[in-house]
Amino acid sequence: MEFEPVIGLEIHAQLATESKLFCRCATAFGGPPNGNTCPVCMGLPGVLPVLNRKAVEFAVRLGLATHCTIRLDSQFARKNYFYPDLPKAYQISQYDRPLCEHGWLDIQTEHGPKRIGITRIHMEEDAGKLVHEGRDANASYVDLNRAGMPLVEIVSEPDLSSPAEARAYMEKMHSLVTYLGVSNGDMEKGNLRADANISLRPRGQTKLGTRAEIKNINSFRFVQQAIEYEMERQREELLDGKPIVQETRLFDSISKTTYSMRSKEEAHDYRYFPEPDLPVLALEQAWVDEIAATMPELPDAKAARYVADLGLSAYDADVLVADRAIAEFFEAVVDAGAPPKAAANWIMGDLSARFNDDKTTVGDLRFGPAELAAMLGMIEGGEISGKIAKDVFAIMYESGQAPAVIVEEHGWRQLSDTGELEGIIAGIVAGNPEQVEQYRGGKTKVFGFFVGQVMKATKGQANPGLVNELLKAKLG
Repeated sequence: MEFEPVIGLEIHAQLATESKLFCRCATAFGGPPNGNTCPVCMGLPGVLPVLNRKAVEFAVRLGLATHCTIRLDSQFARKNYFYPDLPKAYQISQYDRPLCEHGWLDIQTEHGPKRIGITRIHMEEDAGKLVHEGRDANASYVDLNRAGMPLVEIVSEPDLSSPAEARAYMEKMHSLVTYLGVSNGDMEKGNLRADANISLRPRGQTKLGTRAEIKNINSFRFVQQAIEYEMERQREELLDGKPIVQETRLFDSISKTTYSMRSKEEAHDYRYFPEPDLPVLALEQAWVDEIAATMPELPDAKAARYVADLGLSAYDADVLVADRAIAEFFEAVVDAGAPPKAAANWIMGDLSARFNDDKTTVGDLRFGPAELAAMLGMIEGGEISGKIAKDVFAIMYESGQAPAVIVEEHGWRQLSDTGELEGIIAGIVAGNPEQVEQYRGGKTKVFGFFVGQVMKATKGQANPGLVNELLKAKLG
């Protein structure tokens, strides 16, 4: 029997505010346990939450970017559950009246573009963190620094049809929140993570199967691997005649398997009810319009401009705009005079390879856009060869030196003087009459011999294109 997956993602993004959602505690990462806490985020009796205005602005900004309807009268609710990392035994979230609803996000798949529906984007506070390391191996330690952190939960429709699509959707959402500046998207710190809902059904049927939810996946690769494993696990269960249990599971990134955590709760299990300490969140349409007027150019629009105005391929444009810092660096290189295609090739090739190898970013570069544009100009003008440019770039990356200085220090400037090259070529042709006769007799492969001799005579500094042109003219 053939099965098809039905997949939806719930992405949690921590908003990039300086203080928590309902108190003034800092959101800084890496402090001592329970250092960034107060009576509000610790849930002590008699305290009242006060909503962070900047967090609401960020959530509205994301809702507008994902084509959502912005609700002008959203409401917070108490989501009741009992875990030691949630000291007041309930989480302030939104339930039946979320801030943003009915949006969408387009992704690229192997079959072309696909629109993924967004059910809702709602605001909520994060829980604390349980730590199972310390002097007592049987104890759990509680760090409440994360309690009260401002989050948005982005709930997709079950429109994703493969692990690759789920990864593409998560990557696109990461790109979007960082472009907007509403989240730094640092997945290693848990600032962007996903819960994946997966079910299988016989291919061609419309009825949904029983789903399992995989919690707290914090990388693009892991979300794809977790769904791949879970699909195969459910497939084997169904083929063996076993029912799928609705449950919450976790992903082990070492074994690349999922395992059961607890039975899956339904909404009624949390006993939601309106948060009595917070009034209805009443927004004015004029304020929403002000936020809309300050939206930056978003990835899809930027990619379309690169194709239309700069002549890049759709693929190159999509790669460049995926990271806002890289896109801004690319545009600065082009503005400094570099040909767009050459700039794109070097940024996506040599520069990205360095970023991957060294775990660095644009912010770590020792040279600026003008230096890369200058190096590309030297290639374009025939001053250095593409091969020499690789060495120039490596030194630029390590030292930050200007390309012209590097070329002069190493004597790498390409020989492009036509008169000088014609003299060298004339001597080589005169000194190799046998090879000349072979070439003129139809053995064109011997042409490489002449090129090699010229490069040897010029210590590799002759302009290859000009050498080829002059040699062909000389040899007839």
